[in-house]
Amino acid sequence: MSTLSTKRIATTESRAVRYSLTAAALFFILLFLVLPLAAVFVEAFRKGLDAYIAALQEPDAWSAIRLTAITAAIAVPLNLVFGVAAAWCIAKFEFRGKAFLTTLVDLPFSVSPVVAGLIYVLVFGAQGWFGPWLAEHNIKIVFAVPGIVLATVFVTFPFIARELIPLMQAQGTEEEQAAIVLGATGWQTFWYVTLPNIKWGLIYGVILCNARAMGEFGAVSVVSGHIRGQTNTMPLHVEILYNEYQSVAAFAVASLLALLALVTLAIKSIVEWRHEREMATANEVPPERPMPPPQPSPGGVGSLSRETQ
Repeated sequence: MSTLSTKRIATTESRAVRYSLTAAALFFILLFLVLPLAAVFVEAFRKGLDAYIAALQEPDAWSAIRLTAITAAIAVPLNLVFGVAAAWCIAKFEFRGKAFLTTLVDLPFSVSPVVAGLIYVLVFGAQGWFGPWLAEHNIKIVFAVPGIVLATVFVTFPFIARELIPLMQAQGTEEEQAAIVLGATGWQTFWYVTLPNIKWGLIYGVILCNARAMGEFGAVSVVSGHIRGQTNTMPLHVEILYNEYQSVAAFAVASLLALLALVTLAIKSIVEWRHEREMATANEVPPERPMPPPQPSPGGVGSLSRETQ
């Protein structure tokens, strides 16, 4: 009885405490998340819909939107391939250097994006390690689209891999081994066994990777050179417009990024809901009942008894 009372005291708070914590959480979300997000749209439409559309129809704005979409369209598939490969190696195999590979996957999380951009400038810049060779062959990476893509890939690489590694480790290798024993090839094993088990984690990682790729600022700011109409992505274009006191145009472009964030949250919620629904459906399926052993027919028993006699 005393143990039950102790557990009840430890896990149950008064109504006032629950309401206070809920109110504090809602106030924090409203003050630091909802209001700033709403302010972006209010400022974007402050001078009317015509000014908003005109700001988005500017050639520099279109160039920034197009470059952002191109960067994400290249970086996300690359991270999809390399992220799945890295997660597969770490989760399914044991080899020397596995801990080092895991550390490398987490490296972009611990390195500042500005430092990541400086690394690419050091390696591929005009005075960098490969700068003279690149200039000799007329290949431009820094202050061009390839440098922006490389910096974005570096920053967004861990999102897909980190979503898949714990999921693959929890599932083990029994199903893959069974498929191989039954004659499946490596591609068939991945497509029909592994992929259905990791599809929701993969979709979730791709959503986060795409959102970060479109919103990346620090690393892209270093390697892009801020060439207006050529190497400015949407976040960089917002900064330039704001520094030039074009607040309506700046918030108009920023509203697209905010809208992207809302769409990302909506898709994330749908993915989580679908995943939970599938898990609940799988848990509700009753286990197969074993078949009862066959019972001998009365005629068979009688004939057997007569033969025995």
